[in-house]
Amino acid sequence: MQALDHYINEIKTLPPAPRVLSQLLVLLNEEEAHASQIVELIMYDPALTAKVLQRCNNAATGLGGEVSSLGEAVTQVGFNAIYRLVAMVTGETLLGSEQKGYGIAAGEMWEHSVRTAVAAKVLAAKLGGEENVAFTAALLHDIGKMVLGSFLEGSDQTVFRRKGPSGESLLEAEKSVLGVEHAEIGGRVLEEWNFPENLIYGVRHHHNPGGASRHEQLAAYVHLGDIIAHCLGLAEKFETFAPRTRPEALQILEISPEEMDPLVQETEDALQQAGGLVRTTP
Repeated sequence: MQALDHYINEIKTLPPAPRVLSQLLVLLNEEEAHASQIVELIMYDPALTAKVLQRCNNAATGLGGEVSSLGEAVTQVGFNAIYRLVAMVTGETLLGSEQKGYGIAAGEMWEHSVRTAVAAKVLAAKLGGEENVAFTAALLHDIGKMVLGSFLEGSDQTVFRRKGPSGESLLEAEKSVLGVEHAEIGGRVLEEWNFPENLIYGVRHHHNPGGASRHEQLAAYVHLGDIIAHCLGLAEKFETFAPRTRPEALQILEISPEEMDPLVQETEDALQQAGGLVRTTP
């Protein structure tokens, strides 16, 4: 914990907490939630409101014409779709920047995070899990890299340089260079943001789902979502960063390795169907 606190304390600007996400998750779990309550949570952020409406109007989702207000957007695409849209708009701001220490260009971490989130949602939908929670944990699973990346810039021992076909895994390289892993830092960031325990554990243990205790199912969704996202990778260099599949994740969710290929295809189909709501490259 001391090493984690060191990096959190040393970073000059911790990303602002996306409080609207945790507030919306609570609201979506209330049986008698109304569209007006969802609108009220979003409307006080003009930039977020504008981006949500823009995405809705850019999306090829079969909407019955353009939407001009948050109320119309909630009515036409539904509570859950609006939540995931808000999560993506918020996540793009958090995760869109370049991470030189990891050799990741601007936008690449964001697009990988979206793929991971959609894959985790597909898994949760198939297995009866909480789709929005899986989507959120997976979207934020690499937030720790945003903290650690600044400490790697200019270093002679960048994590990226230590990678190779026979080299250390990403987690081993992080531990060697920094003394911590990005998943641990990610969980610590969510603690600082006062996020719910399940999201904290889902992010912190996405590379070792068995360590997430009663939240192991969520951590397994994120872990396998990460694997699927790498199968749909953006570029060859990302292969050197691909995590190793943990058999425990398959065991926790009671699925076989043979079921992974169809899940990759389902995720790709879901990304294409989302269209402009996601706005990633095909």
